[in-house]
Amino acid sequence: MDPLLVITNSEAGTSDEERLDAALAVLRAQASVEVAATSNPGELDGVLHRAGSRRIVVAGGDGSLHAVIAALYRRRELKDAVLGLLPMGTGNDFARGVGVPLEIEDAAALVLDGQPRSMDLVVDEVGEIVVNSVHVGAGANASRRGHRWKERLGSVGVGKVNLGKIGYPIGAALTAWNPPIIRVRIEVDGEVVVDLDEPILMAAVGNGPSVGGGARLTPEADARDGRFDVMVSRSTGPVARLMYAAHLGAATHHERDDVTYLRGTTVSVSGGPFWCSADGEIYGPERQRTWRLEPSAYSMLLP
Repeated sequence: MDPLLVITNSEAGTSDEERLDAALAVLRAQASVEVAATSNPGELDGVLHRAGSRRIVVAGGDGSLHAVIAALYRRRELKDAVLGLLPMGTGNDFARGVGVPLEIEDAAALVLDGQPRSMDLVVDEVGEIVVNSVHVGAGANASRRGHRWKERLGSVGVGKVNLGKIGYPIGAALTAWNPPIIRVRIEVDGEVVVDLDEPILMAAVGNGPSVGGGARLTPEADARDGRFDVMVSRSTGPVARLMYAAHLGAATHHERDDVTYLRGTTVSVSGGPFWCSADGEIYGPERQRTWRLEPSAYSMLLP
């Protein structure tokens, strides 16, 4: 068994030493293991620089996985990487979508016994990556508001574990009352899906199926099929929004008449302004963004 380098994020939303210790016990039964805790991009880059031939295992959630993959991509070392994942975040959406067990000891066993599987990656026009999902409109606003509430509650002593679990639902509830209806032009593989004359509630580009700890925003997305899924909701009226939310909870929203759902390899969004949420990181306001799929960008140990 190749030696393992387990990378943890000391600033992540969950800090569960007992779960990590349980996973390490499984790994150390069959492999040499070093653990490196990082808290910023500089520390992470230093750890990767010293990784050598060790196989990298990410112990954390979607944000931690994004950080490691982004760093490897910048270093031009991602193509040859074979990553393991110990899902220790609060959402673990990417793990859910690719079949990594959420039970930490089972995930550790998969690191030892899994097979390298080619994984797709989403890359924007400036070279920033998206591992799981990027969305604009109401979904991004929910993430944005949830993040602000997490900061407020954190300042009065609510723990990080609880904050991670309640941040997105709080944002979604607040957004439902006053959603940011946006006007944008969306093109998928060069074809116009929606134009500026038709307001939308939100749009999502999914490499994986779920966001926010299990909300299946792009329910048919597969991070290994060579295409991402694009979902555009035109559910802008009060009743339509409520029905859309109900169908989203059942992962049947993409079957609605006011929802467009398709697959592609490039997507551009222009107009706005609009906010983006990419793997949980929020940025904006934006006027134009483009994303493309990079197939078989790296490998991950999966069933």
